Amino acid sequence: MTSKGFTAWWPLWLFALLLPFGRSAELSTLLCLVGVVLLLRSRRAAWRDDPGAWLFLALLACYVGAALLSSFAAVMPGKSWGTTAGLLRYLPLGLYAAYALRDQRFLHGFYTALAAVIGFWVLDAWMQMLTGWSLRGQAEPERISGLFGADDPKLGPTLAVLSPFLLWTARQYAGRAGLGVAFLLLLGPVMLSGSRSAWIGFGLVTLLFIRREAGSLVRFVAVCAACSLVLLAAGGIAWKASTRFDARFERTLLVLGGGEQSVNEATTGRLDIWHTGLRMIEAHPLLGVGVRGFRYAYPHYAPANDHFLVEENCGDGVGACHPHQWLMEVLAETGAAGMLLWLIGLVVAWRAWRRAGEAGRAGAFPVTVSLAAMLFPLNAHLAFYSAWWGLLFAWLLALWCAALYAKEQGDGA
Repeated sequence: MTSKGFTAWWPLWLFALLLPFGRSAELSTLLCLVGVVLLLRSRRAAWRDDPGAWLFLALLACYVGAALLSSFAAVMPGKSWGTTAGLLRYLPLGLYAAYALRDQRFLHGFYTALAAVIGFWVLDAWMQMLTGWSLRGQAEPERISGLFGADDPKLGPTLAVLSPFLLWTARQYAGRAGLGVAFLLLLGPVMLSGSRSAWIGFGLVTLLFIRREAGSLVRFVAVCAACSLVLLAAGGIAWKASTRFDARFERTLLVLGGGEQSVNEATTGRLDIWHTGLRMIEAHPLLGVGVRGFRYAYPHYAPANDHFLVEENCGDGVGACHPHQWLMEVLAETGAAGMLLWLIGLVVAWRAWRRAGEAGRAGAFPVTVSLAAMLFPLNAHLAFYSAWWGLLFAWLLALWCAALYAKEQGDGA
């Protein structure tokens, strides 16, 4: 890690450092904006021929475009238009990342520094698992929360999504033994975070790393079998030793009851939310109810005794905060037009990944896995147009676009 590299990418790294502390991570976007302005003053054509910057602009256009179109037919126009305008603050992230991570040396140094931050989260989470306390205070009865604090349940999903950076760095510097140790260190906090979406996300991350390391189908199956045994053993220990894991796992087992009510209880009411979301989609098929309008439209499409109206609403006169599933979020809030733009963005990203070459794909591997875990459709999700999760998504997109085209030493970087 060079001092020149740190000087370039530290505003992007600061984002991860501030992530557990709510909206304070927005400081990173401000610093990136300052960096972009200074670069434009000294190099007016800084991004003219930068494929990473142009790729980010294309993907951001799809993301923002879906929100923009939905705002014209929004049930809460002020909220939707305000959200759409706020999405433009992500632009400096992509432009600055394309400059700051333009060199593979800078990129690898950034990954290492990022892994150090995530490693600190993991150590703090282990301290909370063993003592009941972290640096941010005492854990809740049902989950550990680490540096995110007891009133914020985002540790599990965030750790699952960002775990590839720690796993990649461990593999880079300590080989497969280091990769195995990092996996085990991450496994405990992810399991006891109380987030089943984090379990699924981390499982996908593990599979993608195994696929990368295995090299053959036989070895892939063998390693998957070994990891399954480790997971069963860890799950058994957690089930007996942790009331947090036991409560969450017992609720998950309700799905075996087979009936719709059992599945709804196992998913903590998600079926009710999704049924209501489907009614919104049916009523607003083209442009949706407007970005971030789900909670405001909810009372008009849910039964009067709906749990998310009478007990667990997002405020007076509104319903569930968001659909908890990104496909449902896009369809319900931005309609078929928004989904089409998202699909165009996915196709653009896929084509860019295919054309980037072996070195580009290898350099972007940790971020690719992070985005795969974040977007995996057979899972529950936080809201992609919310201020916090949306910012994390845009930050990862910025890193991915930059990493895909980072030049190797000697390539004129």
